[in-house]
Amino acid sequence: MNSSKANLLNSIILIAVGSWGYFDGDGKSITALIPVIFGVILLLCTNGVKNQNKIIAHIAVLVTFICLIGLFMPLNGAIERGNDIAVGRVSAMIISSVIALIFFIKSFIKARRKS
Repeated sequence: MNSSKANLLNSIILIAVGSWGYFDGDGKSITALIPVIFGVILLLCTNGVKNQNKIIAHIAVLVTFICLIGLFMPLNGAIERGNDIAVGRVSAMIISSVIALIFFIKSFIKARRKS
């Protein structure tokens, strides 16, 4: 797996799991769609990351990192509510974002060593 595939996988997980959280939730809170928005942005960055566009790759890393940080509040809320399914959904999004960041960092290190 490389950074573009990790980004694509992360964006799909954010869109799918975020949508599931929105439609499965009781209150249909619009904030449940925030991961979906991040996923769409990352999906739009996929070709740029695949073509090794440095600016697009850095934007994707920034969006992934902001999303990762933002996911800890919903995780905390799901834990406090005792909603195991929500904890699993948010944890899946956190794990996919961490994996994507790891692949981004590896690709940045590899590119740095080449130059």
